[in-house]
Amino acid sequence: MEHARERGTDPRPDLTNLRNVTAPAAERGLELLVHGVGGTTPEKMLGAPRTVRVTGDETAAVFRRAEDVPEAAGGAGPALDEPPGRGPVREAYVWCNLTSGNGTRALWLLLLPFMVVNLAHWMRPAAERPGPPARLYGLLVRLAALTLTVLLVAAACEVALDLVAWQCAGAPACAGRHTWLAFLSPALSDGGWWSEPGRRLALAALAPTLLTALLWYLSHRTWSAYESHQPLTSTAEPGPDESALARPGFWYGRRLGARLRAAHTAAGLLTVAAAVTLPTARFDHRSGGPPLLPVLGVLLGVALLVWACAVVAVVCRRGRSEHRPDQSLDRRLLRALPLGALTLLLLAVAYAGRSRPGWRSAGRLPGDPLFGAIMLAQGILVVALAVVAHGLYRRLPDPRAAMRGLGGPAVALIACALGAVASGGVAQRVADWLDGTRASLPGPPVTLVWQASAIPPVLAVLLVLIAVLARRTARLARAERRKVRAEHPGEPEDPTRTRRIAHVRATATLTDHVPLLVAVGSATTLSLGAGAFVGAVATGRAPAHAARDAGDTVRIAAEICQHLGSWLIGVGFLLFVTWGRRAYKDASARRTIGILWDVGTFWPRAAHPFAPPCYAERAVPDLTWRTATWTERTGGRLVLSGHSQGSVLVAAAAWQLTPAVRERVALLTYGSPLERLYGRWFPAHFGPAALAALHRDIGCWRNLHRRTDPIGGPVRLPAGHGPEVDHAPLPDPRAYGRTPEHPLPAPILGHSDYQEDPVFTRERDRLLARLHPDLPAPRPEPGQG
Repeated sequence: MEHARERGTDPRPDLTNLRNVTAPAAERGLELLVHGVGGTTPEKMLGAPRTVRVTGDETAAVFRRAEDVPEAAGGAGPALDEPPGRGPVREAYVWCNLTSGNGTRALWLLLLPFMVVNLAHWMRPAAERPGPPARLYGLLVRLAALTLTVLLVAAACEVALDLVAWQCAGAPACAGRHTWLAFLSPALSDGGWWSEPGRRLALAALAPTLLTALLWYLSHRTWSAYESHQPLTSTAEPGPDESALARPGFWYGRRLGARLRAAHTAAGLLTVAAAVTLPTARFDHRSGGPPLLPVLGVLLGVALLVWACAVVAVVCRRGRSEHRPDQSLDRRLLRALPLGALTLLLLAVAYAGRSRPGWRSAGRLPGDPLFGAIMLAQGILVVALAVVAHGLYRRLPDPRAAMRGLGGPAVALIACALGAVASGGVAQRVADWLDGTRASLPGPPVTLVWQASAIPPVLAVLLVLIAVLARRTARLARAERRKVRAEHPGEPEDPTRTRRIAHVRATATLTDHVPLLVAVGSATTLSLGAGAFVGAVATGRAPAHAARDAGDTVRIAAEICQHLGSWLIGVGFLLFVTWGRRAYKDASARRTIGILWDVGTFWPRAAHPFAPPCYAERAVPDLTWRTATWTERTGGRLVLSGHSQGSVLVAAAAWQLTPAVRERVALLTYGSPLERLYGRWFPAHFGPAALAALHRDIGCWRNLHRRTDPIGGPVRLPAGHGPEVDHAPLPDPRAYGRTPEHPLPAPILGHSDYQEDPVFTRERDRLLARLHPDLPAPRPEPGQG
């Protein structure tokens, strides 16, 4: 793997026999470290200049210090400065290549709307027993995800079929500026074979078809690479209070993934076929040509509608079985659905490719009804999703849940808005590139122009809210200064130092205001989106043209919103792509978006099969297998030690262990978003009841956090659930001024370097001591450790 190839790491040791190191490891215990977002090296995790890969591959692996593996260290044994038997043997699970890897994975950011709508699926409010409302919630999210696939392919059809093949190739001035379109232009090719409108559309349909095929290929390939790993076989069923993450089949949804992949692929192909068929059938209906052609057009349209209904029916069916690994496949359905859609696409291409004298391309293709229908369907689905989520929340209220259970609908709406921005941005930028400033082309559909015009008002509202939060943060920072001074009585005051500490603490609380930001942004987007839809349908013109007869104030506002929105949507899309590419080349940029990205790809692809792959379907089985096999072979004690997102992974792995293994396992989490982020936004899986059940079943658990940490926080288990999990907030910085122990100013650590605090080692040793001291002595492992 990438970090394993750095100097000081031996990625391929000969560890066929670890007999000499297994017995000491079992006696001392094992600490399995799991890093957080952004990634790190095994050398840094283990504090050793040389590490050895114990098990794993180039993508994810477990490492030990070389001195803990005599066979790899030439029989050197433990380091001289660490006597044998002091502290546990430490292993590091390095999984950063699952989400970062090489720079080509930045292309996953183009699938951001798919990832966000997949998140909405897992944000369902908690329910005592998942019943029809919970299933309806999942169904609505899957349908919203399907509309995003149709929207993406429709945007590709808008660019390739409408803007390029229909508008630009049909306008001599535009085709003359782009000589590569000359063979499609009737004027420049002297009526060549490809210059007829139907044949131009048939040829241009190749682009969105290839896009759909690429999405299918990436989904299938990434499933094989990331999500095809078998979970640890277990017949234990979770208790009524436990999270669904404890179910044996939670991290292996092969059947649903394959069915959704086939359905979305078919939906993309049907969208392309409809884009080719509709303008052709409309001309045949009006031209008065051969009577057979209108009949063929109607039959083809009916066939497309029937197959589209079949796709929707497949998406609506229940397919995810979490109570057991989902091994079965609907092989006939997986072949028939996309192949049937491909057959209809080929028939549509053949139908459009017939010569039709007198057919000329003018104006736009009929894209407004399609984009308007998608926009309307998404609005209805989001509102219905909000109604269902509110009903679930009322049955089992959770005061800590984000937006009172409406986080899922809000995030689904954001996904739809991102899809509209991406679609409109690509269409507008291509139109500008083809037409320049000459305004010789009609341009994108009016619906996309109205959507772009809603962006400036949304941003204005968000900027006002951000200003309010900034002012509130400044007031909080002033209040924190008094607390900082009170925490260090008797020390000389350093006003600059005090202000900095207070500012970091106040800024860290902004994470808790994200639900407010999402709520205001989604409500504003829904309101303005509804207004844009009504405006596009009622006027059929762009906002600036529709407001010409209105007052000066309305007209000027409409012109500003339209032009500014067009500019913002293009610039924003280009910045998004550029930043995404930089994120996987530059470590600091990767850390900036790391937490959001790792949260988004943590969950299985249960709603959208074209979302980026779920790394946890590889990482959780890795951790579960390592934990279960080591404890069962040695009988030793093990501490799962997770930082940041790593704490979520170790909790998910602990849920997958059998009760007998859990008794020998302790959790040490630090900088953990388990409650602060996952518990609030994913209450059905990380709510108070689920975390309390995990605390009850695991050997023991301790959580470390700081007030300066913007990501991690306390677990906040309900009262009466056994020993306290949360440690008191760790001091940060560890020293206010210069002291004999800290002669230089101590840094403000925030979210990093928890292991450097002496509390970390003390709490880890206490966890090992609490792990069933009355159990018999551990037994040596006959094979690999």
